[in-house]
Amino acid sequence: MNPFIELGIRHDIVNALTELGFEKPTPIQEQSVPVLLAGSNDFVGLAQTGTGKTAAFGLPLLELLDFSEKHPQAVILCPTRELCLQISNDLKKYAKNLNNVNVVAVYGGASISDQLRQIRRGVQIVVATPGRMLDILGRNAIDFSHIKYVVLDEADEMLNMGFQEDINNILSTTPESKKTWLFSATMPREVRRIAKQYMTDPVELTMGTENTGNANINHEYYVVRASDKFATFKRIIDFTPGIFGIVFCRTKIETQDIAEALIKDGYNANALHGDLSQQQRDKVMKQYRDKSIQLLIATDVASRGIDVKDVTHVINYSLPDELESYTHRSGRTARAGKSGVSISIINVKELGKIRQIERTLGKKFVKAEVPSGFDVVEKQLFGMINKLHNVTVNEEQIAPYMPRIMQEFGELSKEELIKKFASVEFNRFLEYYKNSKDLNVDTNNINVNERNGRPDRSRRDETEAGFTRLFINVGSVDEFNRGDLLGFICNSTQISGKSIGKIDLKGVFSFFEVENDLVEKVYAGFKTVEFNGREVRIENAGARQRESGGRSGGSSNGSRNRSSSSHHSRPRTGGGNGSGGNGGYRGGSGSNDSSSRRPREKQDSGFRDFSGRSKSESKKRW
Repeated sequence: MNPFIELGIRHDIVNALTELGFEKPTPIQEQSVPVLLAGSNDFVGLAQTGTGKTAAFGLPLLELLDFSEKHPQAVILCPTRELCLQISNDLKKYAKNLNNVNVVAVYGGASISDQLRQIRRGVQIVVATPGRMLDILGRNAIDFSHIKYVVLDEADEMLNMGFQEDINNILSTTPESKKTWLFSATMPREVRRIAKQYMTDPVELTMGTENTGNANINHEYYVVRASDKFATFKRIIDFTPGIFGIVFCRTKIETQDIAEALIKDGYNANALHGDLSQQQRDKVMKQYRDKSIQLLIATDVASRGIDVKDVTHVINYSLPDELESYTHRSGRTARAGKSGVSISIINVKELGKIRQIERTLGKKFVKAEVPSGFDVVEKQLFGMINKLHNVTVNEEQIAPYMPRIMQEFGELSKEELIKKFASVEFNRFLEYYKNSKDLNVDTNNINVNERNGRPDRSRRDETEAGFTRLFINVGSVDEFNRGDLLGFICNSTQISGKSIGKIDLKGVFSFFEVENDLVEKVYAGFKTVEFNGREVRIENAGARQRESGGRSGGSSNGSRNRSSSSHHSRPRTGGGNGSGGNGGYRGGSGSNDSSSRRPREKQDSGFRDFSGRSKSESKKRW
């Protein structure tokens, strides 16, 4: 018998859960479902992300609502579009064997007309982000007078994003007799305040100790010079061939810088930040869920609500501004009972922040040593050997080629053959790391006045020595981002991505740099190329600007610093689907071509609270 039946869930729903692979309730489900099924209490549930909160409130709702009625009876508010869609889809899956269950997802960045049309057809459950829900209420397009249950999911995140007033306005349209269920990963004062304001003697359930992290997460930190942060980050990735992780940055600029630097250096990565449209976000997330990219570089705001299975690592490239954000970040790994690793790359000035997080979570963090170049080479070599051991041979497909293969290798002994196969990978990393320095620092002896921690953007408008600046008549209006354009150039010209310099994406055109001796190859490669039915033109940017009276460009003798010595192209590691291996560079084949991203029109600047609040409104900070 499925244990969910013992919680009071009907067979039709339990059968759907069984098909979805739900074998037994998680602790939060086991404790909260019986309480919520009574339907007579307000409720506060405190549990980490990835513990099954959606089913904890979703299953009782499916039992308590009257689906013969066509008006809204429950509204679920959540902080992000991704979480809104996830909850809506999960509820539909749980209810697949029930009749007349209508769930609508209401969120910004999608057609409001389609959402209004679904509402007019009749719904019982509305899953919404606060901003779009308030918009629809303002149009008098929905009636909340029959609402029986309000669910505030990830309440701490909604308040952290500045939705306090929106939530107040939405709840003011619902009957006083409704029951309110609040779920949160942390319980700061603001969440306590909203519980007190809208609830009467709520049942409180805390899984674990309040504000603590997932017990299955190992927390590590690396202390390095700020100028070595990017080199350290890449070395950690190279030392972890099977990594499938989320990398957190503080700003949109930093996020995009890191993603572009990784793509250029041959890693399967992409960025997720607030400048992306909903369509672009969906493309990036599909890439990540399909594991065609290994590393998702994200801001806190853009990543809220992300629920992806089997994330092995969370990397804090920059520590968050607020203590609670660390809990949310690290909670992206070790979901559904699995284990994971949360890594922080810090400088010596940030040791105090680590100690503060340790005290808050009640966990001791491990100070890890940045692996040496030799360690990375060894790890990559034996990682490749492990892949060879586990590779599946397609006997039928390879059979026609075997005589030729045996002929080519016939003169080699077994030992020689093994050495040559191993050296294919070994030589690349050996060359890259042969002069690598020790990136670890003595925390008792370091200059703490260093600031820089991302690829250097200085002298950004100069053309690097040895490169020529070219014009191309495609840009952001063609749904290109820098990664897309890099892939487009490499595909069309058959040159390596490491030969491309800075890419400057504009609206209807763009500029890019290419090594001087490859300029003619670029011209030749684009001779017959068309995009959306129009000819693609390549011109020397310097000549074009001089003809139009503009500033001279082209090949200059100025040098543009590409960050530190660590930021030259890494050794290319062959193909791969991004989930397996060693970075998976695809030779400029545009592995990220489904990841369109809009160019930045605004840049983060000044010293401000990146949660969007003023200093006076700021929560508990470092």
